[in-house]
Amino acid sequence: MPVIASVFALVLLVNAGRYGYHRDELYFSAAGRRLDWSYPDQPPLSPFLARLMAAIDPDSLCVMRLPAIAAATFVVVCAGLIAGEVGGGRGARALAAGAVASSALMMGVGHMLGTTVFDLAAWVLICLLVLKLGRDRRWWLVIGLVVGIGLQNKVLLIVPVLVLAAALAVTGYRKLFATKYFGFAAGLALVLQLPYLWWQADNGWPQWELSRAIAGGSSGTSDSPIMFVLLQFGLFGVLLVPLWGYGLWRLWNSPWRAFPLTYAVLFVVFLATGGKAYYLGGMYPVLLAAGVLGLCRWLGSDRKRWAAVTSVLALNAMMSALLFLPVLPVAWLRDSPILAINYDAGETIAWPRYVEQIAAAHPPGASILTANYGEAGAIERYGDSLPTPHSGHNAYWWWGPPPDSATEVLTVGIDHERLTELCSTVEPAGVLDNGLGIDNDEQGAPMFICRNPIRPWSQVWPQLRTLG
Repeated sequence: MPVIASVFALVLLVNAGRYGYHRDELYFSAAGRRLDWSYPDQPPLSPFLARLMAAIDPDSLCVMRLPAIAAATFVVVCAGLIAGEVGGGRGARALAAGAVASSALMMGVGHMLGTTVFDLAAWVLICLLVLKLGRDRRWWLVIGLVVGIGLQNKVLLIVPVLVLAAALAVTGYRKLFATKYFGFAAGLALVLQLPYLWWQADNGWPQWELSRAIAGGSSGTSDSPIMFVLLQFGLFGVLLVPLWGYGLWRLWNSPWRAFPLTYAVLFVVFLATGGKAYYLGGMYPVLLAAGVLGLCRWLGSDRKRWAAVTSVLALNAMMSALLFLPVLPVAWLRDSPILAINYDAGETIAWPRYVEQIAAAHPPGASILTANYGEAGAIERYGDSLPTPHSGHNAYWWWGPPPDSATEVLTVGIDHERLTELCSTVEPAGVLDNGLGIDNDEQGAPMFICRNPIRPWSQVWPQLRTLG
């Protein structure tokens, strides 16, 4: 298992510096320079980590992504440990770790700094610790700490936590809660959340509004109900579906049926509320860990069978890497199916080139207003000669409008029709072009010079707020 985890981490590290920053990473960097107890769209952990890595090396993409690589590797290790907790030996632990390491989801989220990989790490660790509660109730204290820290990364974690707690209660494990340590754990998690809750309450609970926007399809990775279902078969690779399906059945027929029950309830909840497919991702390491137990019994000591299973995992890993790691040359992406499968790959392309085009269109002394946080974050990262940008998108709106004295503003990605409501004169200033023919979110985004605002920017700013 240590060898598998080490190889997995090395593969992520080798590919961490290819292509470029993801739009979310640019945003986390900007938020990290403005640390707060919360943001309208997220708790503070990812921005804090982005700032911490920038303190080590502000120009290294690899350094920025080290926490994500560590978290993804931790998930791989936890999968092996879960297999051990449910009765597996050395072979089962290695197979569970290998299956998770070969998955599309873990490669996709493991090589970029983002909330999803830390959410997966927190949830899989919670599942592992729950399995340990039968022997020692003091593990509740660690669970409380993990839940509290995990909620500082992503509030969505509370949903599977509550569902698992209810599932444990209805499947005969109510006695696990009959201890003072459970109360201490709940109190610890709540105390860690108080700064976030205070900020959200003081600012009108914007994250609830954002959640509704995502459920309505505002995110680039939002899924329709049918895609939510179909993508469950691809998150860890289609070759592993029989294995986690068997693990689901095996857990249901074991003392730990709370886990498959949790999976079923979360599936229905996320499907009904417009959740993204990867919201269920944290359950699959548990299902795979359970599935390998029966597989190991079938394998026995037959070397040919072990070789066949190892080949399947290797093939799954190669397919996942090709689709979800930046292994192909950038110039090949346009004619490949990768962008149709992996939306995030396109969002790591050509940010320096876009900023060069923005700088060329920027009139001296003009302010900059962008449509989204990716554009604004890229300008902050690469536009040394440009002023600090403004945007109505998510936390950028909280950071304020252009000054009322700004009579000339370069806008990026905002439609002409919208600008005519803001300025007396609107002149075209070009469009963004990545030069690769890659159709990502910024390709073809218009730029305009917006002159002589009809009203001061501070007055129109409330109308420009966008959460999504």
